[in-house]
Parts: sequence; C-alpha cells; structure tokens
Amino acid sequence: MAKKTIHIMNTAFRDGFQSVYGARVFTEDFLPAVKVCCEAGQTHFEAGGGARFQAPFFYCNESAFDMMDRFRETVGPDADLQTLARGINVVSLDSQSRDIIDLHAKMFKKHGMTTIRNFDALNDVNNLIDSGRSITNHGLNHEVVVTMMELPPGCSGAHDVAFYIKTLQDILDAKIPFTSVCFKDASGTSAPKKVYDTILQARKMLPGDTKISFHSHETAGVATMGYVAAIKAGADQVDCSLAPASGGTCQPDVATLWHALRGEDYELDVDIDKMMEASNVFKECMSDYIIPPEALAVEPLIPWSPMPGGALTANTQMMRDNNLMDKYEDCIKAMGEVVRRGGFATSVTPVSQFYFQQAFNNVMFGPWEKFAEGYGKMVLGYFGKTPVEPDPELVKLASEKMGLEPTTDNPVDLNDANPDKGIDAAKKRLTDAGITDHCDENVFIASCCEQKGIDFLLGKAKVNGVRKKSLMPKETAAAPGGDGAYTVSVNGKTLTVDVKSDKATVNGKAYDVSVEDGAEASGTGTIAHGSADSIEVVAPMNAKVIKVNLSVGDHVNEGDVIFVVEAMKMEVEVKAATAGTISSVAVESGASVTSGEAMASIN
Repeated sequence: MAKKTIHIMNTAFRDGFQSVYGARVFTEDFLPAVKVCCEAGQTHFEAGGGARFQAPFFYCNESAFDMMDRFRETVGPDADLQTLARGINVVSLDSQSRDIIDLHAKMFKKHGMTTIRNFDALNDVNNLIDSGRSITNHGLNHEVVVTMMELPPGCSGAHDVAFYIKTLQDILDAKIPFTSVCFKDASGTSAPKKVYDTILQARKMLPGDTKISFHSHETAGVATMGYVAAIKAGADQVDCSLAPASGGTCQPDVATLWHALRGEDYELDVDIDKMMEASNVFKECMSDYIIPPEALAVEPLIPWSPMPGGALTANTQMMRDNNLMDKYEDCIKAMGEVVRRGGFATSVTPVSQFYFQQAFNNVMFGPWEKFAEGYGKMVLGYFGKTPVEPDPELVKLASEKMGLEPTTDNPVDLNDANPDKGIDAAKKRLTDAGITDHCDENVFIASCCEQKGIDFLLGKAKVNGVRKKSLMPKETAAAPGGDGAYTVSVNGKTLTVDVKSDKATVNGKAYDVSVEDGAEASGTGTIAHGSADSIEVVAPMNAKVIKVNLSVGDHVNEGDVIFVVEAMKMEVEVKAATAGTISSVAVESGASVTSGEAMASIN
C-alpha cells in the first residue's frame, strides 16, 4: 500500500524566531538558510506576521515589509509564503477597525505573501468574518483556524472536542471563505488523544479535498505525539522547524517527526538528508545569536499555566531587558489563576500576552491591584465573547479599576466608531509627527506599531534587545582597590553593597558595575536632587521612559501624569503624588530606570 505523503510547512523563519529569539533577528542573517532550504526542495515557508511584524520595527530597526520583499526575492515567484494574523488584531496586540483589517490583507498581498493563517484567540467566530473576507478578496489563500490548548487541571467548560467541533461548525455556518483549516495549539498542551478525536471529527465534517493542518510546540513535551495523532486522524500538513530553532519552545524538528514516523504508513514531503544539510547552514547563520536556556527545555509545569512557546521567550527576553528575570517563576505560577478566572480564551498571542501581563502585575503590584489593559478589556468583553463567562467578581473589579463598563457589542463596530482607530487616525498620527508620506505602508505601520512605528519612520529607532554575542557590551574590568563591603545611604534608604571586581551585590541582588574616576557631564542623572522638603517621583518598576510630560519649573497637580514608562509591552503612567513645582528632572525619554529610582522632584 502506498504511503500517504504529509506536507510540511517550514516555520523556522517566523515562529522559530519568535519562540527562541523573541522574534529579534536581522533579515540579512537568515536569508542564506532560506535559500538552502529552497535548494533542498522546500516550497512552503512561514515568512512573517505575528510577532515578526512588530519586532523588526521595535528591535531591529528594520521594516517588516522590506523583510517580506527580500524573502520573496530569495525563494522566487512560486513558493507559498504564509503569514500569521490574529483576526481583528491582524498583527497588533490591540484590535483594529475594518479599514485597517482590510489594509492588512492588501499590504501583505502587495509584499509577496500568498497565504494568511488567521485565528481568533477567543474562538469567537465573529472576529474572523471581516478578516477572512478581506484576505480572500485580495487574492490570498485564507487558512482559518480553531485555536486549542489544555485547560489548567481542575478546569472544565471549554477546550474539549465538542467545543472545537462547535467552533468549526460556527465557521461553516458563518460562511467565512477559506481554502484550508488549521488546528493551532500555541502552548503545546493539547493531549494527543484530544487532537486525534478533534481532527477525526473535523475530517468527517469538511469536504474531502479540504487541507487540514495541525500546529503545536514542544514546550510541554507532547507536540511530536500530537503530530502523529493528527496525521493518523487525517491531517494533511503539520508544521516543523529546523535546529537551532526547533524543539523546546518551538515546533518539533523535521528530523524528529521524520524519525517518529519511521515504519508507519506515512512519509514527509522532504528530502531528509538535504534538510539536515540545510539545518547545518541555519545553525551557522544563527551562531552569533544567544539562545536563552528556557528555549531549549521542555517545561513540565506549562499545562498549569499554560504559556505558549512563542510568548515564553518573548517575555523572558523583555524581562532580561528590564532586569526582571528574578520574577519569572512567580509570574508563571500566577498565570494559572489569571487563566482560570479570565474566561478560558486560548493562550496564544495576544491573549497569552494579556495573561502574562496580568500575572506580572499581580506579582509586582499585588493580586488584582492593577489590571493590564488587554486582560481587563478582554474580561469586560471589548475583544469579543470568551469561551465561558469570566469570573463575575473579576469583571466587577476590572470595571471599577479601569472605569469601563462591560460590553457585548461587536468589537469591530466599537473600533469603527473609535476616532483614535482606523486609517484617518493613523494619518493624523503621521501628520502630527511631521510625516507627510501617507503611503499605505506608513499608515499601517502607524496603526499597528503606534509610537514605536512613528519613531522608526522618523529615523529615531535604534537597534535594541537583539541578543547577538557581537552586540553585547564588552566586559570592563573594575579599577583595582575598590573591592569591599559598604553601607550606602541614598535619600534615607540604606543599601548594603558588596563590591568584588566588576560585580556589585546590592541588598542581595547582583549587578554588573563599572566605576571610573571623575564625573561625566550629562543632561540626565540617576538621582533627582531636590530640596530637603521635596517629594521624589520614583519609577514603579524597571522600565524604559517613553514620555516626559514636564520640565523644571512646571506646576503639577496631584494625579497629573508626569512620565509614561514601558515594561513588558505595557505602558505605565507615573503620576504626581502631590501638587507643587517640579524642582528637578533626572531622566529623559529613552532612558532606562530601575524600580524605586528617582525620576523627578516636586517642591
């Protein structure tokens, strides 16, 4: 009997990058590996979208549109280049209006993409209607998605076979046009038996020639088993990556799946020897990039979170950026409650980010003291209908703290009526920044990347957070004679500091330090110096300053927003604790601050 051929989409250059390197990879570095994969016979690549739209602008000082153009040039005209879209969020964390949803499809078609895999993290089919139509109308293949995960132990009410089959039926009933169907498990937690039963029933529901894909991650250690279960149930395609961006938080390596299917009645549509050669080239391309240890590991606790592979390393990279990795384990533990009470939306971007941001806030500020904007809006209904109703007590608390009423309105209708969203709003943002070129690309960048996109277009963006060995600061030996233990008092706060060479331990926490004689002249300092009766305004957490709303001599009222800082993709307002006159300002836009660091003084 002839073996059934299983199609492979290569995810190394999109999801692989997101799941290992926080999506922070320069285009020039990976294109040689893409070329070798083409020469090995591969014709289907995940080439952009998801986090790989914002990340080039945010971290690499590159245009995602230029990256897609170069990808197409490398693979030639016939390859199927696929991207990932988040329904009404398209490639943003925030939901968009209909004109931006349509512009997304138009731009991705223009820049060489052929297929868009399109999901809604809430499995709210209404959120797939407009995006599905736009994708199809612009001549792209629409791969519609049912998102999957395993609920934390002890939970029930959604994410079982019946729930997924109902979601698929709702897609069919809504007459959303599509060319293929994907069952996507970003957290890699779905039990293989559930995967098998779901795809087996889906195969019976769909026309016989409908391609069914299955996507997962090895984060919880069961993805390869899930792939084999999906294939035996009737899936036509699974997604595989290549080392060094495979396994762990990524998709299974193509070689791992090839090995798992040996002796079975299935074969992959790849030349495995050529793929191993391609993997060697890919390893060489990525040899300068630092791989975080968590990207290589199976994490048994993930089913209790559940944290997707693509979000896990993105969040740990941001925590490293902000010197907050000591809070990581606490955040993962806190995610369980956040998922349990939030309505069971699938843990995939943007919802996985909402979950983690809320867990982060619960750890940093106390349980439910501060709602992450995305999580709060989700439980209040602003992104659509969650699979089950969120905890009513949580809904009430979110409404009170955020000043928003719960809603059951269609989120796209709300966005269309919002003057701050849409093409006109993006053009105004460009005009206000002095940008006169309102081409479609710039409008889309301004809408989906907001201020960071504007900074890129203005030439203000800088490479940051790309973890390459060659970009890491060179270690500087500390001047001799400075070692020892000290008690340091700063504005009445006592710190115990132990200095050894180029390391300093402050109240038990280690820091890299460099001490030199003299003082460097600078427009900013690390401490705001005020008079004896001044009140300091301090940073609420390790963060980056993105807005400074005052100058020395300005009058402020209690509660005025003085600074806006960003950490973990969240903007946090820093407000005046009292009325008075600004006597000193210690930071400027773009500066990094540590928790408790003085930013300004008020007399």
